[in-house]
Amino acid sequence: MTADIEKTGPGGTPPGTAPEAIKAIPVRHYGRWISAVVIVALLGMLVYAFSQGDVNWGAIPDNFFNDDILEGVGKTIWITIAAMALGVVLGIVLAVMRLSKNPVTQAVAWGYIWFFRGTPVYVQLLMWFNLGLIFKYINLGPIYQDEWSDFMTPFLAALLGLGLNEAAYMAEICRAGLQSVDEGQTEAAQALGMSHAKTLRRVVLPQAMRVIVPPTGNEFINMLKTTSLVIAVQYWDLLQAAQTLGQNTGAPAETLFLAATWYLILTSVLSVGQYYLERYYARGSSRALPPTVFQRVRANLLSFSNRPARGGTR
Repeated sequence: MTADIEKTGPGGTPPGTAPEAIKAIPVRHYGRWISAVVIVALLGMLVYAFSQGDVNWGAIPDNFFNDDILEGVGKTIWITIAAMALGVVLGIVLAVMRLSKNPVTQAVAWGYIWFFRGTPVYVQLLMWFNLGLIFKYINLGPIYQDEWSDFMTPFLAALLGLGLNEAAYMAEICRAGLQSVDEGQTEAAQALGMSHAKTLRRVVLPQAMRVIVPPTGNEFINMLKTTSLVIAVQYWDLLQAAQTLGQNTGAPAETLFLAATWYLILTSVLSVGQYYLERYYARGSSRALPPTVFQRVRANLLSFSNRPARGGTR
């Protein structure tokens, strides 16, 4: 009896044989299938509704590289970059003012943020554009003198309306990033004899960028879409080019679809750039950097190719 027990392994299997694989039956989630069917049905209804409409889909590819559209795309990109540059620079200054121990600079920065965050950007654009009704001339002494209508061009009105508004939001983003750095870092730098400006530039800002970059990327993408409001100050952008083209070609709805397609392309490019920028500043904060898009695709292809065939062995 003892010899028979010794000749068998755990569970009564002969010694030297591998145990049988456990056949795990996955839990069935019927709710997922139901929600997927509902979503597909809604998408089908949406496609069917557009297919029944009198839409000239050929007008979109025919005018995709229209000269006026390309000019509008270029000016949209230009005003986006210029407004964001103004917003970031002024936002950093306001953030430092908010963190200053001087009560006057704190109050000024708080009042600026309170006003520009509390009023719509569309109203601010109209306000800058219509200041010529109040001020006929602009007189800066020996620096600059001219009529307000010549000074406040559509581009300058769009730049001030978008950039100054963005500075209020960037100030809060930068302030949150600066406050995320431990105070011990600043104290250690000052103990080594570094000045306040050098400590901010060499120690605080590199660490704060991990917190500042993600929301700044979102603000950049949001700024690109917000530029569609500059039509209020008669600045030529992508939306105005699409509307003008729609009136000339008799396809106003189709040209709006065209403008939406260009906005999607531009925001997608910015999203990819934001991802790589976040990945760059993530160095040192995590053990492994997040994979890039190409690395993910390669990993999925390799895992698919190395997957054993059904019923086969590894």
